[in-house]
Amino acid sequence: MNTKKRVKSGIVGTGFSGSFHYEAIQKVYGTDVMLMGAYDADPERTKAYAEARNIQAYTDLDELIDDCDVVHVCAIVAAHEELAIRILEKDKYVILEKPMIGYCGDGTEAFNGDTFPREDGVKQASESLKRLLAAEAKSKGQILYAENWVYAPSIQKEREILEKTGAQVLWMHGEEAHSGSHSPAYAEWKCSGGGVMLGKGCHPLTAALYLKRVEGLARDGNPIRPVTVSARVHAITRMERFRDEGHLRSNYHDIDDFSMMHVVFEDGSIADIFASDIVMGGIHNELEVCANNHRTVCSINPNTAMQTYNPVEANFKDIYTVEKACTKQGWSCTSPDEDWFTGYPQEIEAFYRTVAYGDRVESDSGLGADCIMTIYCAYLSSERKGQEVEIELL
Repeated sequence: MNTKKRVKSGIVGTGFSGSFHYEAIQKVYGTDVMLMGAYDADPERTKAYAEARNIQAYTDLDELIDDCDVVHVCAIVAAHEELAIRILEKDKYVILEKPMIGYCGDGTEAFNGDTFPREDGVKQASESLKRLLAAEAKSKGQILYAENWVYAPSIQKEREILEKTGAQVLWMHGEEAHSGSHSPAYAEWKCSGGGVMLGKGCHPLTAALYLKRVEGLARDGNPIRPVTVSARVHAITRMERFRDEGHLRSNYHDIDDFSMMHVVFEDGSIADIFASDIVMGGIHNELEVCANNHRTVCSINPNTAMQTYNPVEANFKDIYTVEKACTKQGWSCTSPDEDWFTGYPQEIEAFYRTVAYGDRVESDSGLGADCIMTIYCAYLSSERKGQEVEIELL
């Protein structure tokens, strides 16, 4: 007898994230998932995506939402707020891809991500989050913030260590880096809401914020939150003297491709977060935790669970090794299950358990809001040449 609760779901957005969300849904085991179909603003993309997966192609967004219990928002950042509120207003759950929201400009052709006042970004991000959180408060649904780093096995193992040992985290060093984003829209601030500090920095930053939250909740029931940030950003591949050899993405219009944030928490502990699009050799995702009773290095990508040596590139032409390594010749940190190491199936499994059974979610709107406000205050700090900025917490 099947006692699993049925959950009806849909996907909005059929790009890169829409694809890996679909793959993660196939691995859900704790609930009986009925994937109703997909919707994209481009009907032709919707049709191609749906036909490849043998699911329904919706041409009406509201029809999709009405048919579902939970909707995956995998659209561009510029559409996140509007879509999420629309779903919440229908009392449905929304799985909201990272970054949760973004300030994508004033809607004019003249808007430029290099030159707009960063105080405007902080203000607009804050207002956007307030609207989103207000919609969630009125809804029977909930925002499930899709930050896969929170659910990565190594981060969850560190959560267990913190909870069971009562550790105090003193300093964290986190980084996400590779050779450039998959998304064509990512090149422009008006579509992405920011550069590498937002698009990639949100991963290690959210993991650091999460672990400090875990620490505080385990000790006295109060999360430890960020209070100030200092930051710098750079656009290295847009430098006049940058020599493009074709190995790095370099067609960015008005966004940063290197960033660093120094975050101070309420208890005086710190985290240093780096993100960049100027690193070759595959994705580098790592969070190091230095506590008062232990040290942990969470190597999400690459890791040494499996290593292969291939003397001839063509030998591995039909074999996936690791994301963005560019070559399969020589030694590779071949991942036996890359999605598992990065937390995608665990994340979606947890979200469906929340929708079906009411399980407490680890990555919620509050965590996402702290991440967004930290990053936009970091952009303000960078505009001020690294001056420390107090984070507006919602």
